[in-house]
Amino acid sequence: MISSNDFRPGVTIEYNNGIWQVVEAMHVKPGKGSAFVRTKLKNIETGNVLETTFRAGEKLPSAVVEKLDMQYLYKAGENFTLMCNDTYEQMELDAKKVGSAAEFMKEGLENISVLKYQGRVIGVDLPNTVELIVTEAAPDERGDTSSGGGKPATLETGAKITVPFHIKVGDKIRVDTRSRKYITRV
Repeated sequence: MISSNDFRPGVTIEYNNGIWQVVEAMHVKPGKGSAFVRTKLKNIETGNVLETTFRAGEKLPSAVVEKLDMQYLYKAGENFTLMCNDTYEQMELDAKKVGSAAEFMKEGLENISVLKYQGRVIGVDLPNTVELIVTEAAPDERGDTSSGGGKPATLETGAKITVPFHIKVGDKIRVDTRSRKYITRV
């Protein structure tokens, strides 16, 4: 059990028949009435976000989520094969378990965290940034580049993102996997 007073970003709890991770927690002590904790929770399995409040000191069951450091090996049909970096044991995950992370998974990608709860896989976390090669991009357009903006590009994994006008086919770029945004050319 964990007290709502101990909520910090990254803490996982069991709540509403799911496993939730605390994204934000703010302790509020109004002038009138009792204190409470305003939180933003993210469901690890579905990715849904929930804003809720708990009474100060309210006890909730904590969820012990195991993180396995793995490397992506290959895709066979709809299944992704990953290997544990410590035991060299291989694990197959279906596309539904991998979710949207599959868009940025390239063979050989390391530092993938597979989240397990009570022996079952509940999610996959990619590294914050990955380096991928641009396979398709619109040709350079001369003209108004001061307004920022960008052009659509397709990466080697099939993901489509917006990149600056100077990026060409064959360029290796760094992408933020959380926000799906271009960071820099490598």
